[in-house]
Amino acid sequence: MVAMRTEEEIAQIRHAGHILARVFAKLKNKIICGISTQELDDYIKSLVEEHGGLCAFLGYRAYPANSCISLNEEVVHGIPSLKKLLKVGDIVSVDIGVKFGSWFADAAVSYPVGNIETSRKKLIDVTKKALDLGIREAYAGNFLSNISYSIQRYAESFGFSVVRDLAGHGIGKNIHEEPEIPNYGRLDCGITLKKGMVLAIEPMVNMGGWEVEVLPDGWTVVTKDRLPSAHFEHTIAITDNGPEILTRL
Repeated sequence: MVAMRTEEEIAQIRHAGHILARVFAKLKNKIICGISTQELDDYIKSLVEEHGGLCAFLGYRAYPANSCISLNEEVVHGIPSLKKLLKVGDIVSVDIGVKFGSWFADAAVSYPVGNIETSRKKLIDVTKKALDLGIREAYAGNFLSNISYSIQRYAESFGFSVVRDLAGHGIGKNIHEEPEIPNYGRLDCGITLKKGMVLAIEPMVNMGGWEVEVLPDGWTVVTKDRLPSAHFEHTIAITDNGPEILTRL
């Protein structure tokens, strides 16, 4: 069942979201050549806690880190490591969940490391725009599938593909709730969106094919063809005035 959140509940999720927004605002200055993904993870933890939140991913289904940091062909769930150093030309995708009180928010950003290939920059830009287009469809009375359709249509118009084995989700009292929000789909089908729904919309877009697989660590999802991927995510609430992005100040 899809939960409908009150204004007071959304205010708590918004607070968690604003912690995330502040973390990402500072994190971009740490995306430099030579830093390890473990150093980034430690920095994320310190920032989240400085603002009164908790890192929601640590221990979730036994996940071993504070955030998910994925490089290049790693789509999502990359485990931070001292051995993984950022280098010029990389795409680094950072996914962070925050718990504030009893409420959760979730967001992700893909960053370029230094000067990157034009094709990689295009992948990042298209994925970010696909998220914006998906959010535009998140208004009361619209179909959930229209979020999915708009993301897929835009990404594929540039020759990219959307990951089909992973999806966005509802969020609130738990980090993952109903409904599931695929990044592909048909127009005007499925559930109807209503005021009070809180959703984490997260396009994952691949330069090559949409197929993915999980590495032996049991977490890291990579593209099957090992071509790069990008990932953006916002937590949004459906209001009388359209979608409100809760993970943006």
